[in-house]
Amino acid sequence: MDRLDAMNLFVRVAELGSFSAVAQQMGVARSVVTRQIAALEAHLGVKLMARSTRRLALTSAGTAYLEKCRVILNLVETAETDVAEERLTPRGTIRISLPLIFGLKRLAPLLLDFSQRYPEVGLDMDYTDRRVKLIEEGIDLSIRITRRLEPGDVARKIGTGRTGVVAAPDYLARHGRPQHPAELVNHECLGYTAAASNQAWQFMVGGQLESFPVRSRINANNGDVLTEAAAQGLGITCQPDFITDAFIAAGRVEVILADFPIPELGIYAMLPSNRHVPHRVRVLMDFLAERLAA
Repeated sequence: MDRLDAMNLFVRVAELGSFSAVAQQMGVARSVVTRQIAALEAHLGVKLMARSTRRLALTSAGTAYLEKCRVILNLVETAETDVAEERLTPRGTIRISLPLIFGLKRLAPLLLDFSQRYPEVGLDMDYTDRRVKLIEEGIDLSIRITRRLEPGDVARKIGTGRTGVVAAPDYLARHGRPQHPAELVNHECLGYTAAASNQAWQFMVGGQLESFPVRSRINANNGDVLTEAAAQGLGITCQPDFITDAFIAAGRVEVILADFPIPELGIYAMLPSNRHVPHRVRVLMDFLAERLAA
């Protein structure tokens, strides 16, 4: 193993805190990873990691070496990327994490178009609604839809999404059409969380953002299920347009409370905080931002 490979392996072990996790990612036996780290320590003449049956921790020398390795590896990747960019042909594989419904409905067609345009770029797509750990899981790019980023997030905004409140014509005929968000507390609402109590939806009222309590008997972490429940007359739900558009077009639900806007959702490309962004990833972000804007 050459010096750069050894540094890269050490960084991966330090970040994951586990020989086994790195071995699983690499598809090799755990003993292979431990031997290579031991060989690196022997070459440097210092202990980089303190091992126990329960955990792995960096020594003071290991902590200092980790920071220097990151700097060196980022410089190498930057130099290689700059050379690759001169050829203007993105290459390599992108591991991308995508939210389930938005990924399937809106992003999958765009990603297939991207693959057609850039045949030398491989795409490894993971569809999940959980918040992935980019560094630990080796993800190059994650798409997240949110109104608020967390401290420390490294992100680029690539689009926005609209959210609306919908209900079936049959439900409105039976229970009446709410004219103000404050009236939602008297209706059966369908919530996008498991917390059936103390739930609130936010609307702009007179230019100010206000929260209004709702009660929900049916809750789920899937917007398609909740919109289908609304279409069957079971209540009112608040969902993004990429879910409700098809239901509205089919006449199964209709928009209510349109005079009280809901703050837009941001569509973000989330990036690992510990590395240079490869050219192929930047090209994909530009592509998605352009197509989402259209």
